[in-house]
Amino acid sequence: MTSGPKDELFVGVLSGTSVDAVDAALVRFGARAELVATHTLPYPPELRGELLRLAVPGEDEIDRLGGADVAVGRHFARAVNELLEFARVERAGVHAIGSHGQTVRHRPGRAVPFTLQVGDPNTIAAQTGLPVVADFRRKDMALGGQGAPLVPAFHAAIFGRAGEARAVVNIGGIANVTLLPADPTAPVRGFDTGPGNTLLDAWCRQQLGEPMDRDGAFAARGRVQEELLRALLADGYFARPAPKSTGPEHFSPAWLAAHVGGYGPADVQATLVALTAQSIAESVKATLGASGVGVFICGGGARNPVLMRALQERLPGCQMQTTAALGVDPGWVEAMAFAWLARQRMHHGAGNCPAVTGAMRGAVLGGVWLPE
Repeated sequence: MTSGPKDELFVGVLSGTSVDAVDAALVRFGARAELVATHTLPYPPELRGELLRLAVPGEDEIDRLGGADVAVGRHFARAVNELLEFARVERAGVHAIGSHGQTVRHRPGRAVPFTLQVGDPNTIAAQTGLPVVADFRRKDMALGGQGAPLVPAFHAAIFGRAGEARAVVNIGGIANVTLLPADPTAPVRGFDTGPGNTLLDAWCRQQLGEPMDRDGAFAARGRVQEELLRALLADGYFARPAPKSTGPEHFSPAWLAAHVGGYGPADVQATLVALTAQSIAESVKATLGASGVGVFICGGGARNPVLMRALQERLPGCQMQTTAALGVDPGWVEAMAFAWLARQRMHHGAGNCPAVTGAMRGAVLGGVWLPE
């Protein structure tokens, strides 16, 4: 952790690729990172629908994007204001907000690569009265990186332990893995492994009208279809070497529709669980080995017992737990990471891992928007 004054408060706020809600976390940084308070603010259905539509090419995108940018900024500001009210914390004691925003397009593989997040930081600063650090990804891309994943630097700072190889797996809409080597002088590695919950949620919305498969109940009714699983795993992304990152633009409902054919709905859901579990497991085994490795899960997927069992079955020699075993609530690791990235920015510390993103060097990430 970059050195700085003790006991600083920062807020991390983000919405992931599941596009269901905004998570805001108040974090105290001292000898360690301490989660002080949390708040989740669901998106209104109409705003969520607009963000899902913006994630794929469509008509009138510039006007829609501009409106969504301000609407998401207002929603992020409301989440932070409610967090601080619930926590009964004076704003004067909060150094800054780290806002990831809401990703609506991530295209690192194009001839002119770009990534785009909405959630106007000017709006957040004006409506909270606090400095906002935002736009974390584009500096890394300007330096030749993927701009993602960014959480491995935070994972290394708080979860790394000399002499012990660990894998930290974040299962959000897209799953990513951070590989922490036993040798503290070795580089941290990490990348997006592929779909986490994004296809599971999309199939559930399509088939059941539900936003997610609660407790994996839908998948538990089905059986894994091996032929379908092989077809899904044949996608070129899985064999591509790191650094690599992806998003729901690639692993989209349209991508899934091209494969599912006449399979039963519950069987498709069970197979999608297997897809997420196998793509994560293969990534861990290929880089850290198949046994003696601590695997720590965070993100929404940690709450899906069917997915957790499927992953453990594919990593039988690994000790698999959630990040709660390391003292951090698995549902709040990513929000804490953006509080940490804001702190790095305010102390002029690097926020990326070049071996993870492919950037030519470590860099201070993000700009600062002041409320004045």
